[in-house]
Amino acid sequence: MTQEEKAKYISELALELTEANIFYLADTGELTVEVVNQLRRRCFNSNIRMRVVKNTLLEKAMDQVEGKDFGDLRTVLAGPTSIMFAEVGNVPAKLIKEFRKKNAKPILKGAYIEEAVFVGDNQLEALASLKSKEEVLGDIIGLLQSPAKNVISGLKNSGGKIAGILKTLENRA
Repeated sequence: MTQEEKAKYISELALELTEANIFYLADTGELTVEVVNQLRRRCFNSNIRMRVVKNTLLEKAMDQVEGKDFGDLRTVLAGPTSIMFAEVGNVPAKLIKEFRKKNAKPILKGAYIEEAVFVGDNQLEALASLKSKEEVLGDIIGLLQSPAKNVISGLKNSGGKIAGILKTLENRA
């Protein structure tokens, strides 16, 4: 790769890092071509963009990104590294977890999710259990609707009781 090609690659990667609010770094080394292709296919079906990157070029791209703090992610840049860009924070973690039921890798090196940095494979379970924005909004709406439903239900039940009592009193008279 020439210097010009490296510079272009770094600037393109820096642009992707700037635009992405969610990305995972994983070790996919020692996987056969067939297994990597299966992983890529699953990534594609899950709306995840995956690419293999050189650590030094990724570190230089991180240096070019302004306004984002990648924290300790630079410390995991050793050995083979694949970067997975996603729109939903927990999807890559779930994919990695599912894929590892049959394969030893990918190993999670780190993740950047909406300004939060996660380092290490021990974070995989926590990342997989994160709720998406849609799930959180659904929970909030459900919580907000719950008191209103209780009040309406109470009024309906009480209204029926009051009407029944009045009808009984009317019949007695």
